[in-house]
Amino acid sequence: MNFIALKMLFGDRAKFIGIVIGLTFASLLITQQSAIFAGIMTRTFSFLLDVGLPDIWVVDPRAKYIDDIKPMDDNAYLQVRGVEGVKWAVPLYKGTLAVRLKDGTYQSCTVVGLDDETLMGGPATMVSGDLSYLRRSGAVIVDQTGAAGKLAHLLPNGKSVPLRVGEEMEINDNEAVVVGICKVSQTFQNVPVIYMTYSSATLFAPGQRLLLSFVCVKAMPGQNLHSLCQRIERATHLRAYTRNEFKMVTFLYYLKYTGMPINFLTAVALGFLVGIAISGQTFYNFTLDNLRYFGTLKAMGARNGMLLRMILLQALVVGGIGYGLGVGAATAWGMYMGAHTQLAFRLPWHLLVVSAVAVLVICLSSAALSIRKVMKLEPAVVFRS
Repeated sequence: MNFIALKMLFGDRAKFIGIVIGLTFASLLITQQSAIFAGIMTRTFSFLLDVGLPDIWVVDPRAKYIDDIKPMDDNAYLQVRGVEGVKWAVPLYKGTLAVRLKDGTYQSCTVVGLDDETLMGGPATMVSGDLSYLRRSGAVIVDQTGAAGKLAHLLPNGKSVPLRVGEEMEINDNEAVVVGICKVSQTFQNVPVIYMTYSSATLFAPGQRLLLSFVCVKAMPGQNLHSLCQRIERATHLRAYTRNEFKMVTFLYYLKYTGMPINFLTAVALGFLVGIAISGQTFYNFTLDNLRYFGTLKAMGARNGMLLRMILLQALVVGGIGYGLGVGAATAWGMYMGAHTQLAFRLPWHLLVVSAVAVLVICLSSAALSIRKVMKLEPAVVFRS
């Protein structure tokens, strides 16, 4: 009976292709929009991913997410170092400063000030130069995307020349020299990232009493991180997050206070509804065209359960084909665009499961329309002229 069901399905080529196209489009749209949303939301805490060594991040209690910088007292990291269970604690500066380009225009950049002694938090991948060069006077390291994009030199003929090692730049009216180019994760703000030492950052930043953005903490082996966070908070009256907690706090902030979730959810829902509309209608018409065959099977003694399994098999086969084509097309598109543009595209296995469940629901909904018709079918319909 399974063979007959598949023969009926593949025999009507026009409707078979129509159903597959509808499911492919639904799977493509659901997967694509979900992956773009995941990519954008990952960029909101990409800085935490790049700075992977700290177990705990200490911030001002008023800070709501990672980019909500509330400067703390410069000696706060010394207080944190005195807490039991802390292996090391280093200061980290993060802020936005203006860089003056050669053509006289200004570009806002994210400036990261690393601990002078350890350079903890520096980029893991250097394209050119060395992280230790930051200890030179006025030295900075620029991320590769920013050096080739917004910080590049624009020539009179319209072409741009990437910023190179050895070139000078002006940051907040202070002279600096590029000693390295690095690779970092794309940020949500999509602005160039510049690394320097903490002492240089405090000199380059606008004069203010408080400049410390974060205290990065490494716990002693075997320490319970949540208990250590509580001890740090009691000793310093600051807020301490584990890395995963800080990621989640940032994620939830953007989820709650931006319009991105509703925008992408609308696109995903549209793909779902279009899939149901196209596939459901086409599959229903396919069943109507094959009612005489189902009637024949009923007249020969096939029970409703057998016919139900046949319809479900047909629905699952077209669903599997449509899902595979849609996910494959979305993945290929995302990989190509990610390599040639700054598109945020991230496709973890969780999204593949979500897309598969959505396509399964579409298939079952489409099959439900047809099952009702077949279940009420009278075998006598075969003998009608």
